[in-house]
Amino acid sequence: MTVLCSQLQQRLATPLKIGSFEVRSRVLQSPLSGVTDLVFRRLVRRYAPESMMYTEMVHAAGLHHVQGLSKIMDVDPNEKPISIQLFDCRPDFLGEAAQKAVAEGADTVDINMGCPVNKITKKGGGSSLLREPETAVAIVRAVVEAVSVPVTVKTRIGWNDDEINILDFAQRMEEAGAQMLTLHARTRAQGYKGEAKWEWIGKVKQVLSIPVIANGDIFSVESAVRCLEQTGADGVMCSRGTLGYPFLVGEIDHFLKTAKRLAPPTTVERLTCAKEHLQALWEYKGDRGVQQARKHLAWYTKGFVGASDLRDQLSRIDTVEQGVTLIDSAIAKL
Repeated sequence: MTVLCSQLQQRLATPLKIGSFEVRSRVLQSPLSGVTDLVFRRLVRRYAPESMMYTEMVHAAGLHHVQGLSKIMDVDPNEKPISIQLFDCRPDFLGEAAQKAVAEGADTVDINMGCPVNKITKKGGGSSLLREPETAVAIVRAVVEAVSVPVTVKTRIGWNDDEINILDFAQRMEEAGAQMLTLHARTRAQGYKGEAKWEWIGKVKQVLSIPVIANGDIFSVESAVRCLEQTGADGVMCSRGTLGYPFLVGEIDHFLKTAKRLAPPTTVERLTCAKEHLQALWEYKGDRGVQQARKHLAWYTKGFVGASDLRDQLSRIDTVEQGVTLIDSAIAKL
């Protein structure tokens, strides 16, 4: 049985202060490329109405060179609190993009300094900035000067096990004006493999005065509580644990606020949510939304009799009607 110590519950019951901005939840939904679009965020927010949501990361240079705003930056005026995450290695482009993000409704602007993907790091963005701390400092300063909302940073503990420089790097980010740091407790070399090294989150928390959010291996209420107790972090950010399970942020948030567990969704409830996700993606993006829905449907269809066959069939759908028929048939059998 998961128990939240009274001291921790008392601390986490207060709003999360990100500079001048307050969030009434200590559980955040991570930005995930190709996942955290408007449709996904609405599903997560249904169960976690007070949690901070993040858009997919937006390429600042792309905003500079292309006429019109990226679809990734679509923000519903009613979805608050919301942060737009940006990436690039050029301070001037990021400052300009940050202004556009605020104009779109961003409550905070987050700078990605943790993405491990080659196509991002080769261009000097993401976790490659851990090796270029002076550039990272210049970026934060430029964005802070460009916008009036709080600026935050999401990063990793280092490039590899021989280059774990997060303590110095994190302090530089705070000195440059970052108002919150989210730390994925893996190196860039790890990618998403192995265990997250939560001990580094605790070490960073000790040297910073701004909020530190723990990220990495938060897959359940139990893991969130264990992480918070071990690290002293100011909150947790859920990433891969929400794939096919948009209920997770709300489950953790409810437990931190009440010390009581919510009943997990039944298989039928999960499949019903999957169907809604498919239909909403189709309405929002048309045929491209149906294609994107295939991966989401694969994440939803796990852990019940017939899941493997259903997953295989859903991975090949071409129309929303095909998907709805398959899911309805599976629900009827359950």
